Amino acid sequence: MSTSTTAMRVSTNVYSTGAFWERLWRLSGINFIVFFIAAYVTYGYQPQIGAPVDTLVAFYSGDRIRILIAAVLSGMAVLNLMWFAAALRTTLADVGQDGWGSAATASSAVFGALFLLLITVGAALAYSIASSGNTAVTSGLNDFAWASVVLSSFPRAMLIMAGTFGFWRAGLISKALFAAGIATVVLVLLGGTTWLSGGFWSPDGVYSRFVSPLIGLVWVVVASGVLLGRSPDARAAW
Repeated sequence: MSTSTTAMRVSTNVYSTGAFWERLWRLSGINFIVFFIAAYVTYGYQPQIGAPVDTLVAFYSGDRIRILIAAVLSGMAVLNLMWFAAALRTTLADVGQDGWGSAATASSAVFGALFLLLITVGAALAYSIASSGNTAVTSGLNDFAWASVVLSSFPRAMLIMAGTFGFWRAGLISKALFAAGIATVVLVLLGGTTWLSGGFWSPDGVYSRFVSPLIGLVWVVVASGVLLGRSPDARAAW
């Protein structure tokens, strides 16, 4: 009798249901934003392309602990981004939009890899490279990080496009939200053209550093709202 009762309690426990886990992963987009912003603020203002060696050493060596803490927070952001993409892909598959769901998986994987690469470069510079006295490597990796930010615009735009078109094709968003999503794709794609040598449209300029990422974060909020607005489906996969 006690064994049967225990089994019944386990089976009716909310944490053992697929609906609980599916809703949890649908919240990953919001978690991604929280960790991303926390990491962004903690990391501080990275020196611009071609910054003097003294500035680079002061940033990466002087703020070593802060940068390494930001690396941990960024890793958590990447983790939640992957779960967000998994929830997005599963939702789109449920409504018959497997193709767009697969595109979301592929683009999030590429973006996550680039994001991890950026984290690795910053952490390595702060951990030992900047203080080793190898100024050429330090300067080169700092510039490489900014170039990677620009190139990350393409997988970011693909992720937004996959989610936007998938939601629209499934009838989960209005025409107005679809139009806003298309505008978001274009604006994020423009971040991949920020190759001027200085100013607003440079790799370390305002658009690449602030505007484009902010637009992407707003889309994640909207997409998370769409995901959370659907009733969790009962499935063994979760």
